[in-house]
Amino acid sequence: MTGRPLLLLAPGAGAPSTSPWMRRWARRLAGLGEVVSFDYPYALAGRRSPDRLPVLVAAHRAALAAARRRSPLAGAPGGEGSVPRARPVVLVGKSMGGRVGCHAALEEPPGAIAGIVCLGFPLRGQKGQLRDEVLLALRTPVLFVQGSCDALCPLADLERVRPRMTAPSSLHVVEGGNHSLEVGVRALAARSETRDDVDARALEAIAEFVRSVAA
Repeated sequence: MTGRPLLLLAPGAGAPSTSPWMRRWARRLAGLGEVVSFDYPYALAGRRSPDRLPVLVAAHRAALAAARRRSPLAGAPGGEGSVPRARPVVLVGKSMGGRVGCHAALEEPPGAIAGIVCLGFPLRGQKGQLRDEVLLALRTPVLFVQGSCDALCPLADLERVRPRMTAPSSLHVVEGGNHSLEVGVRALAARSETRDDVDARALEAIAEFVRSVAA
């Protein structure tokens, strides 16, 4: 093993890294590696509308570079005298943050990103257009964590895209989940479950993926 991975956690378009959703998931993911969250320029400037994609990708890569500078190495796994290796990096993103993370991975050197975790990938745009180009270009392993009731990523659409991808992909479905992976209170009660139960299953799928790509 190369040590604890670096997990760069990117927010979605509608809320910053300080939102309750992001903070909750940052706490959960902290058991899997070092979690570093960041915000895109428009959010830092207090604007509501996201920047254009090139600006978002550049900011994503800048946040990754800064995180690597703060903690670049995983240690010397071969014992005394061996050369330390760069720690594995996993890009984790909510909605837009996952999509931008996929674009950012395309611009990184081969092998620089161990894996990508998309928490509610926005496969369909606001006008319904299919946005699969980045997935088809991707070479980095990716895990999709998707709500079964997510209008921005109908599972049937995703299942048509995945066989066409070159990158290895896996899928964890949150039954009854919306775009934020949240299940309604009545549905949870009918299943005798809590939000923590649902999140714990998603977290286990993420943990298995991180272990597989960061080994």
